[in-house]
Amino acid sequence: MVLMRKDHEGARRVDGEGVYLRAPEARDYQDWAELREASRAFLTPWEPTWSNDELSRGAYKYRLRRYAEDVRDDRAYALFVFRETDDALLGGLTLSNVRRGVAQTASLGYWAGQRHAGQGYITAAVCAVLRYGWDDLDLHRVEAACQPDNAASRRVLQKAGFTQEGEAKAYLRINGAWRDHLLFGVINPN
Repeated sequence: MVLMRKDHEGARRVDGEGVYLRAPEARDYQDWAELREASRAFLTPWEPTWSNDELSRGAYKYRLRRYAEDVRDDRAYALFVFRETDDALLGGLTLSNVRRGVAQTASLGYWAGQRHAGQGYITAAVCAVLRYGWDDLDLHRVEAACQPDNAASRRVLQKAGFTQEGEAKAYLRINGAWRDHLLFGVINPN
């Protein structure tokens, strides 16, 4: 069972094993920018090409406005991942491309700061966000994709209960080039 509650600042919070997730806020800018900058080389092979102002305060404010619009319109849910013991920002994830009607499906994406990778935090966050998707968003299915050479991401998905369902050629434009991806899915067990 996922626990949704208000934290001390009044934001919605999703609790997981040793982590919690909540929507990004203005107060997170400095920690986010520092973690992303420190992890730039680590993240570059797996993400779309960063804009020149990617880490600017203005770009972050725009991001926050877009996130709020996405939640309001039930299109996407962006969350930051924090360590329970010290509130350190670890990474982020998004349930995006929410499709209602007969599908009740969303796509999952995630990232971890380099210094926090490989410690189980993102797996715990993915498990928590799946429970949130099932219990609070009434999703039936969550999909995810990762590049074939991203063994760490593949492990996260498998540990969280995803099953590989196929491959897609030139699926997403990552780091300036169209990349093949492995396709994964998980169904609401309820």
